[in-house]
Amino acid sequence: MRENPAQPPPGAALCRVSEIADPGAKGFVFRQGEKLFMGFLVRQGAEVFGYIDRCPHAGLPLATFGDRFLTREGDLILCSSHGALFRPRDGLCIGGPCAGRALWPWRVKVEGEVVVAG
Repeated sequence: MRENPAQPPPGAALCRVSEIADPGAKGFVFRQGEKLFMGFLVRQGAEVFGYIDRCPHAGLPLATFGDRFLTREGDLILCSSHGALFRPRDGLCIGGPCAGRALWPWRVKVEGEVVVAG
């Protein structure tokens, strides 16, 4: 069961893989009534990882501007508010004020060329 009713249900199409740069990221905001769900996808080659857009340090969204979730090199997820760095594969914070903690996963999967909620 989804904890947040605004979160897309399993199987809901989110975007085509080709809509995410490689490497790159794409943010999403969904609303149902007063509830919001903010998440983002990170692409590295054929793999796509999903996370809830909330820093474990202060609870703020990670990207201040658009879909800028990654470092300039595209190898790590960056919290633009506090500079925390996270590994794309598992969301583990490897530097910054929340080192050792992790982002909350958003279950997604790739079906053909489409990313769907898992």
